[in-house]
Amino acid sequence: MSVIETAGLTKRYARVTALDQLDVNVGDGVTGLVGANGAGKSTLIKILLGLVPATSGTATVLGHDVATEGGRIRSLVGYMPEHDCLPADTSASDMVVHLGQMSGLPYAAARERAADVLRHVGLAEERYRPIGGYSTGMKQRAKLAQALVHDPRLVLLDEPTNGLDPSSRNDMLTLVRRVGKEFGIAVLVTSHLLGELEQVSDHVVVLDSGRLLRSSATTDFLYATGSLLVEVQGLPDADRLLGQALVAAGLEARPAEGALIEVDVRDASTPDLVRDLTVDLGLGLVRMQERHHRIEDVFRDGGAGSVQPV
Repeated sequence: MSVIETAGLTKRYARVTALDQLDVNVGDGVTGLVGANGAGKSTLIKILLGLVPATSGTATVLGHDVATEGGRIRSLVGYMPEHDCLPADTSASDMVVHLGQMSGLPYAAARERAADVLRHVGLAEERYRPIGGYSTGMKQRAKLAQALVHDPRLVLLDEPTNGLDPSSRNDMLTLVRRVGKEFGIAVLVTSHLLGELEQVSDHVVVLDSGRLLRSSATTDFLYATGSLLVEVQGLPDADRLLGQALVAAGLEARPAEGALIEVDVRDASTPDLVRDLTVDLGLGLVRMQERHHRIEDVFRDGGAGSVQPV
């Protein structure tokens, strides 16, 4: 059974079509929903939760019809909103307990579950502090905790890294991955940052102006480019020396990110030639690997609005 399935899902407002004939099928694991701001990601989540009616088309979540079973869906799903909507004068513990009770947990069970999820998200020592004194990263963790407290079968995470610095962003992505892999909860996570979804998602759904642009396994976006990435060391200008030697040997070579060299694969002997030239120059070969496109490279070539790399 699909976790989420839509058919011809359309949402029109007075002057804009937010979703246009959207056909999506989401399974278990972590699914990334990517699109530029205004692509329809948040509208889709609201419809899936039964909070906003679709103009036409159908959608089911965990086998339940969003048009008629919104209450049942919300009892089975955890939702982490994008925007800061936390009570500043309440502790994370009290907030998560309260929301656990609203989801149907008895008080004792809600307190136990709140303690568990706050520990899992890294707020065990800070759970009794008022949320108003939290950093942005801590607030995002608290929002994730309340989405998990009632042990949902699916969580919808709307821009969970919004406003975070690089270190906090990586921590949040690790948590998202744990939810999907270790906790066994299906995850739909939205982002306009392509590199984030590459790190955590098993499947990627791309929206562009409310339409489905592409839906496929993350690995399908990351294909071999027919080139090698080579890293060498031993001299301050080791990469330049090897690059010159490769070009002199008739290979196409150019600088890549950092101190890497990208070498086009001419035939099956190319890796051996790279290795032999490295040895001849007295350099150390740190790594040599097939280069793969990142998701952002695919969209740089094909286009998807203003979707951004990390």
